[in-house]
Amino acid sequence: MEQYVCIHGHFYQPPRENPWLEVIEKQDEARPYHDWNERITAECYAANCASRILDQEGRIERIVNNYAKMSFNFGPTLLTWLEINSPEVYKAIQEADRLSQDRFSGHGSALAQAYNHMILPLANQRDKYTQVHWGIKDFQHRFGRDPEGMWLPETAVDLRSLEVLAEQGIRFTLLAPRQASKVREISGGDWHDVSGERIDTTMAYNLLLPSGRSIAIFFYHGALSRAVAFEKVLKDGEFFARRLLDGFSPEGDRPQLAHIATDGETYGHHHRFGDMALAFALNHIEDKELARLTNYGEFLAKHPPTHEVEILENSSWSCSHGIERWQSDCGCYTGGHPEWKQAWRVSLRESFDWLRDRVASSFENKASELLHDPWSARNRYIEVVLERSPESIDRFLQEQVLRPLSEEERVKVLKLMELQRHSMLMYTSCGWFFDDLAGIETVQVMSYGARVIQLAQELFGNELETKFLKMLGQGQSNRADMGDGREIYERLVRPSMFDLAKVGAHYGVGTLFNDYPEQAKVYCYTAECQDKQFHEAGRAKLALGKARVTSDITLESAVLGFAVLHIGDHNISGGVREFPEDNSYGEMVKELSNAFSSANFTKTIRVLDRNFADSTFDLKSLFADEQRKILNLLLRTTLEEIEADYRQLYEHHTPLLRFLKEAGTPPPKALYTAAEFVLNAELHRAFENDDLELSRIEHLLREAQLEGISLEGESLEYSISKALKRLANRLKADPNDFSVLQKLEQATALVSGLPLGVNLWEVQNICFGMLDNVCREYKARAEQGDEQAEKWLQSFRNIAESLAVRV
Repeated sequence: MEQYVCIHGHFYQPPRENPWLEVIEKQDEARPYHDWNERITAECYAANCASRILDQEGRIERIVNNYAKMSFNFGPTLLTWLEINSPEVYKAIQEADRLSQDRFSGHGSALAQAYNHMILPLANQRDKYTQVHWGIKDFQHRFGRDPEGMWLPETAVDLRSLEVLAEQGIRFTLLAPRQASKVREISGGDWHDVSGERIDTTMAYNLLLPSGRSIAIFFYHGALSRAVAFEKVLKDGEFFARRLLDGFSPEGDRPQLAHIATDGETYGHHHRFGDMALAFALNHIEDKELARLTNYGEFLAKHPPTHEVEILENSSWSCSHGIERWQSDCGCYTGGHPEWKQAWRVSLRESFDWLRDRVASSFENKASELLHDPWSARNRYIEVVLERSPESIDRFLQEQVLRPLSEEERVKVLKLMELQRHSMLMYTSCGWFFDDLAGIETVQVMSYGARVIQLAQELFGNELETKFLKMLGQGQSNRADMGDGREIYERLVRPSMFDLAKVGAHYGVGTLFNDYPEQAKVYCYTAECQDKQFHEAGRAKLALGKARVTSDITLESAVLGFAVLHIGDHNISGGVREFPEDNSYGEMVKELSNAFSSANFTKTIRVLDRNFADSTFDLKSLFADEQRKILNLLLRTTLEEIEADYRQLYEHHTPLLRFLKEAGTPPPKALYTAAEFVLNAELHRAFENDDLELSRIEHLLREAQLEGISLEGESLEYSISKALKRLANRLKADPNDFSVLQKLEQATALVSGLPLGVNLWEVQNICFGMLDNVCREYKARAEQGDEQAEKWLQSFRNIAESLAVRV
């Protein structure tokens, strides 16, 4: 009997983005992730690209790409985020699919996904089709092949959705065992009831659809999948392997597939080091020849279905009530607040359905004036989404429009497409999945809805917000301080809404703190400078200018004049608006320049208010990320002054601090705080310095130890990790640089003795990668009597020892 094993990971952690800014951007080095949860989730994706198998002494023996040996799907938005923020991880995922084709008879392990994780049984027929079409196109764009299988969001299924998959060439999908209803042999015979998870999960099944098409269905092993996801199976890789092998049926001699499906984040996020257990289990099964690893495409090709199946429609893997979790208070929740209710799901679904249907007819009517087929154009718009470039937009418009368009009409077409894109994005499933209306996921889908409302107003003149908020307001948060849906929208969604003027305000303030080029990128906008003037009076600054601001998404454009006054600290006042005539802009510049030159800032503010009326702004008006950047710049001088004061206090009282430490007497809080601030600041600077003066670092560490000063754990660990990575990359680029080799040797030895949990993952990967090529070359030279090569090898062995890498 042939036995096969397959593990499927569904990777879906949608990044939070601003729909007006398309902010899935490269993260700031100083703040690489929005929060801790997002950081460790991202690290989980990376860990599975280069997961470790350890020897008995806990050293890294092998580094493997788990994705190449398993089945997986990634959400398209998540892949976009990885492509920008972690290109190495993104490329490793693509490479894993290529490697899996070599391993599994030409069948890649990556599966496509319905585009933005919409619950398809609750979608209308047009959205079903577009979601599948966009998912396929996104997959082709990233993996360079047609997908064989597609992951249904939350495995939510109905026959109409499966018809759409089959129509577009999808050969199989994956469901939970409780979604099976009846089975029988393909040759005919009686149907057998297999509801209640009684289906044999070790084979593929054929589902005959009403149209006459068919699609293959795999039902994963439910009990084992739950054990992996929620129990302690991943504590031991060998135990995990044994549990996988328990998935085979003892009956019959036909080929069998033992397979599970869980959230991919199970391996390394939900269960720390779960990626290592996964790597060990796959390696153990393969090395011991306990079964053959496979993926669904290969198994289906080698062992086509011998049985057909009927499914339970409107069912899913994450709601025991079918698909009610995404439209009613069914009782499903994530835990933590069992007393909370989710009746708000009803009003959220109803308000979105109303909004979608309300704009659909207006979209069709308006788009029909410009496009051959509005709904076909929506399907093709994914090509623009995947390549935001003038050339891509031109190709799309040339294929879709009825006639040559004016610039204004081009903008209108793109806005129509964006209206439809956001009318689908607002149905992203996580908006209903969690426990409260004020949760970040639900606020995110409200933001997509707000963008639909804004575009509808601009395109059709429809005032939809009042009715929408009335319906949304029927839902109530479980948190008394958050109120109903309307209040949440007003508090958390409206402030994030932007237009060209607000982008102009952002650009204007930015000119005070950034050396913008003549053509500057501001998120998904381009600002082309037409005039720029600066005035200073002591600490006060005045920026005046004019720029054409253009949306890279819709091509909407406006020439905006701005004035920004900064009188120190966080005190920023500004204005931005269109100036229809050049002389009115010139008069504004002259009047404000004269007022500022007299150092009469009260008068300057009055002139600014008079010229910009209702179009004024302050620091709070800016994008949240830009607020932080500017505040960090503004705080730099303040912090430098504070540090100088602390340093003087610390240096004057250092002997006293040491005496108190030796005497076992706690130091006064003021002295301890000064010492803690100064020493940690110095350590940060030392590790961030490209020269990495190790003697200075050792001195500072001794000072901290002598004086009983605590080190800043997380932030210092991050600085150390980056410093080691810089050194390792320099060595990788030029292995012959002995000075870098020796510095890395000393640095890794130093760090290995610190009472910190420094993340050495990237440095370990770099050094492990050098074993196969660089080390081999030096070893060959050493065997020929090259003393320098022997010294190099000894230093590298010391580095490996400090990093727990087996040489």
